[in-house]
Amino acid sequence: MRAIAALLICLGLGLAACKPAGGAGGAGQDDMSLGNPAAKVTVMEFASLGCPICAKWNSDIFQSFKAKYVDTGKVHYVLKEFSTGDAPVAAAGFLLARCAGKDKYFQVVDAVFRQEAELLETDRNAEKRDRLVKVAQSAGIPETQFDACTSNDDSLKAFNDRVEAAAKQYNIDSTPTFIINGKSFAGYQDMAALDKAIADAQAAAK
Repeated sequence: MRAIAALLICLGLGLAACKPAGGAGGAGQDDMSLGNPAAKVTVMEFASLGCPICAKWNSDIFQSFKAKYVDTGKVHYVLKEFSTGDAPVAAAGFLLARCAGKDKYFQVVDAVFRQEAELLETDRNAEKRDRLVKVAQSAGIPETQFDACTSNDDSLKAFNDRVEAAAKQYNIDSTPTFIINGKSFAGYQDMAALDKAIADAQAAAK
């Protein structure tokens, strides 16, 4: 665990692809979510802040999906944190988002995703750290608190435990993966695919 924490501090080399480092359902007690928990449709996204495909989905689709389904109360959206791609960036980003608190969690997640191209194209650990520190500062988190958040052994263990538990429970082997009322959809999903999957789930839930 100390070795992994050290990797996070220096943001060392990640993994090579959107694959993990190590049924119907909804938000667990440790998951972050948006929307109406009583909605007939739950969309769980298994995503990593170190996965470029996840970042693309966040940039291209998430805001439209949120406006159409989450903000209107039709869908309960649950983000399942995963560790794929650049694992140290993923872990540091999620630890930072949780440190920001529930009110700013998704703001920080979005900010890290929008920095991802730059984060993943550089091999300089110092540059990766500087970019994440700027994300932290934009959320009102000073650099000293960023360091404390991303090097906390207990928080890192909790993150790794969440990833491992989700991988086993839902048989996830890549990101992004979406589970919509128990039905799994692996890979990037555009709005047309989401519209159909959500409509099918709504019809089955009646």
